[in-house]
Amino acid sequence: MLVVNQVTKKYGKNLACDNVSFTLEPGSLTVLLGPNGAGKSTIIKSIIGFLKYQGNISVNGFMNKTSEARKIMGYIPELPSLYPTLTVIEHMEFIARAYKMTNYKDRIEMLLERFELSDKKKKFGDELSKGMQQKLNLCIGLLPDPDIILMDEPMLGLDPHAIKELKNMIEEMRQAGKTMLISTHIIDSVDMLWDRTVIMQGGQVRANVSRSEIDAAGKTLEQLFFEVTEGIEASSMKEAATADGATSPATNAPTSTGAASPAPAAAPAAPAETPAPQGNPPTTGASVFAEDKTSDAEAKGE
Repeated sequence: MLVVNQVTKKYGKNLACDNVSFTLEPGSLTVLLGPNGAGKSTIIKSIIGFLKYQGNISVNGFMNKTSEARKIMGYIPELPSLYPTLTVIEHMEFIARAYKMTNYKDRIEMLLERFELSDKKKKFGDELSKGMQQKLNLCIGLLPDPDIILMDEPMLGLDPHAIKELKNMIEEMRQAGKTMLISTHIIDSVDMLWDRTVIMQGGQVRANVSRSEIDAAGKTLEQLFFEVTEGIEASSMKEAATADGATSPATNAPTSTGAASPAPAAAPAAPAETPAPQGNPPTTGASVFAEDKTSDAEAKGE
């Protein structure tokens, strides 16, 4: 279980996340929706430990920046950040060794085959097209087979075959009991995949509802999104679901704004550092890399 409790993040005077709270139940797929600048990427980077923030984030009872939490989390960023002097296969080998994986060769071959990178093994990171870089980005993030997976706009830049393959893998991971959080502002890309949706706008959680609640209210995910982001209260939808006998899963997150506060977790231990090749490290596979060095002054709304 991943619990985000009253997280606030500011970039200078810009309030990117304002008292954000929600819970990812084990084995669930939660889609994080919102317009550009809603704070989606900021909350994901806070969860994975790249940013400093106010509030608490725990992963299976561990604070999110501890080595125990990072071992079970995976992260696929919106923009690939690859080593220009490493080949495709060297990227995969590096991640496998950083996670101290054993018997990983077959998994590498499977991922490269499914994302059509088998013939690109000797290509350097800076020789790949934008779409190929995103495919490698996905392979790196999925290689350690983490229990909790955070994906930030994972389908951007992918061709139709890769999108289909990623959706198949997402469904396979859900069947295997993985816990997933997928951030996007393209509703069509996740319309059939999710169990719960958290909708953000202006740095706040505007809605947090399950698929069963939306179905009971006779709405689509797209309808809910526009109602919430265009100012119509989502509470009426939840009331309709309750009237139809729908039972809402327990959560500490709000249906619109505001949140109940669970007991604060213990203070985090210092994150472990892992050696990396020279050059600018990729941000994929967040448990492996040190905290994001982007300064608050440089970072923008998302």
